[in-house]
Amino acid sequence: MLSNAEKLKRRNQELSILNTIAEALNREVDLDQALQTALQQVADLLHLQTGWIFLLNEESKAYYPAASLNLPPALANNPGRMAGSCYCLDTYEAGDLDGAANVNVITCSRLHKLVDGTDGLRYHASIPLYAYGKQLGVLNVASTDWQELSEEDLQLLYTVGDLLSIAIERARLFQRSTHLGAVEERNRLAREIHDTLAQGLTAVSLKLETADALLEGGNDPDRVRQVVRQALSLTRSNLEDARRSVLDLRAAPLEGKTLPQALAMLAEEVSQRQGIEVVFEAKAANRPLPLRVEVGLYRIAQEALNNVCQHAEATQVTIQLVLTSENLKLIIDDNGKGFDPGQISKNSFGLIGVNERAKLLGGVFHIQSQAGMGARAEVSVPIRRLK
Repeated sequence: MLSNAEKLKRRNQELSILNTIAEALNREVDLDQALQTALQQVADLLHLQTGWIFLLNEESKAYYPAASLNLPPALANNPGRMAGSCYCLDTYEAGDLDGAANVNVITCSRLHKLVDGTDGLRYHASIPLYAYGKQLGVLNVASTDWQELSEEDLQLLYTVGDLLSIAIERARLFQRSTHLGAVEERNRLAREIHDTLAQGLTAVSLKLETADALLEGGNDPDRVRQVVRQALSLTRSNLEDARRSVLDLRAAPLEGKTLPQALAMLAEEVSQRQGIEVVFEAKAANRPLPLRVEVGLYRIAQEALNNVCQHAEATQVTIQLVLTSENLKLIIDDNGKGFDPGQISKNSFGLIGVNERAKLLGGVFHIQSQAGMGARAEVSVPIRRLK
């Protein structure tokens, strides 16, 4: 039985922990950073080793690993283990996690039948995350020297979960406001295109009509040539405006689709058009990504498939989108004739373009191949760059 002094000391410690976490979360409007900050603070202040957070994708209604801290190798090196459902998510989905008798110590089904690479982990505490009665996800914490958490520790974690839920909602609202700003900007650009290109093309049309009328009237060829040159100049100017505007606005392949959905459709289209087997696989890839990352990876897949179809003489291609605790990877394997990567021409614009796109995303591009052994192209983008 704790004395009043010990209870007061513990209460002050709890308030200090909550204040530290609240201050850290209040500084963050980026969702990924807010989640990582919460995990780190909880681990440091409660002397826990490992943790991870699953969030519910608002569009696909599937759970995805949104953040992790010090995952054991069996989970960190095997993204498939962190994909799909598990006991705690099933319980949470059923709305019974609060009342589950073993909410304090839940056997981790993701480590089922594993011995090596688990760092001794078998159990974790699962804290449900809600906002205004809406399910957001689950916060899991664990330690190798696991001891059953006290009621006070568990209550503290629930309060941390409430703080984290507020931070998640605020970050998502910030993302939505940013998205609305982007939509408004796109609409502004669309109006600008209409105003500039429409007027420019009208001017070109008038110049060409003038040139036609001058030719019909048998006028001086030099005068006709001058009008045609003016029309050409206007055309070049409008073409530059069009190219610039299209670069700003194009994201059509992903309109209304997630990246996995768009890549699956791309694989099917290439299969039908080229008569080769193209298979797409997504491994733990439910995580929502910034539009620029999705578009960049989609364009990389397009270019890589185009290279395979033009040069590889392949009959089978596999596209994989893999999310680990460290990186997001796009991998394209083919069973074609292969080549010597050291002999890639400097004029190979396709591979140059893939490499440039990977760098723009903050990632790296690697290609492995050998004559007669097919090829493997891989783009890896660190999780911290997915913002």
